[in-house]
Amino acid sequence: MKLLEDAFDYSQEENYSQALKCYDEVLKIDPKNIGALIDKGTTLQNLGKLKSSIEFYDKALSIDPTNLDAQVNKGSALHSLGLFSKAIECYDLALKIDKKCAMAFAYKGLSLGEQGHVKDALKHFKKALSIDKDYDIAKISKDIAQDLLKSIKKEQQKLKKQ
Repeated sequence: MKLLEDAFDYSQEENYSQALKCYDEVLKIDPKNIGALIDKGTTLQNLGKLKSSIEFYDKALSIDPTNLDAQVNKGSALHSLGLFSKAIECYDLALKIDKKCAMAFAYKGLSLGEQGHVKDALKHFKKALSIDKDYDIAKISKDIAQDLLKSIKKEQQKLKKQ
């Protein structure tokens, strides 16, 4: 569909207002177009309209509860809102859909890290990298988590010596 291609192109150019207009046109014609629902959610998320983006991910999931993109994107928006436990629930659902979704493992690791569960986060980053060895978010986050765990151990050793 030409409108969807145009919307995607506008999003890539960061012309989000024009992209939203195209998605609205698509959704007038086909209100259950999952691609348009998810992409509109992503565009809203890029604009910082997180609650609105979640509404569009939820609409997509009401049509197709096994849509991996909608589930991971919803988790990402919830994470950005600081709702880490809810984000983790989305990533867990995504992993039920696809046990090898590197993005869901990495993003779950980020949410676990935000909650202070660094060892669990590290496991998830490593799992993501075992699936996709070049996944940047997982690589960077794994290194940060390992450094954090090392510094925690050093601090604990210092405290024991005192």
